[in-house]
Amino acid sequence: MEKIVSIKKAVEISKRLRENGKRIVLVGGCFDIIHPGHIFFLEKAKKQAEILFVLLESDETIRLLKGEGKPIHTQKDRGIILASLSTVDFVMLLPRLKTDKDYDDLLFKIKPTIIATTKGDPKRLHKERQAKRIGAKVIAVMTRLKGKSTSQLAKLLSNDYYI
Repeated sequence: MEKIVSIKKAVEISKRLRENGKRIVLVGGCFDIIHPGHIFFLEKAKKQAEILFVLLESDETIRLLKGEGKPIHTQKDRGIILASLSTVDFVMLLPRLKTDKDYDDLLFKIKPTIIATTKGDPKRLHKERQAKRIGAKVIAVMTRLKGKSTSQLAKLLSNDYYI
């Protein structure tokens, strides 16, 4: 089965999985340059339920959030990389979602059991509000690893520190 799925297909899959008693954990993010922090986060998220769905932000959204020059990899390439990981069951390539309501509507269709996040996530309150609406839980599965971020890696690479 293809791991990179459209929103429509993800909704169908999640409905079928829930009907079969499977629990879904949902994570979202940019996942631009995969590093150990991403790997640990995805592994810990997957331990919370049988199926891991990744919501992958659009290139446009990342550019607006992180600035010019980002993302480094296209959404399609980021999706391919994530789909290659054994921990990830499904990757949804998101269109540009402009409002909290857009995200709310999507989560209402997927209806995960758990929304996994990191400790100190600035979007925690928003995720808790979403979870309450669909009867899910928000679980902080880990603390962000110091010195492990896509932005830091990109800066190191641009400064030729990798030589």
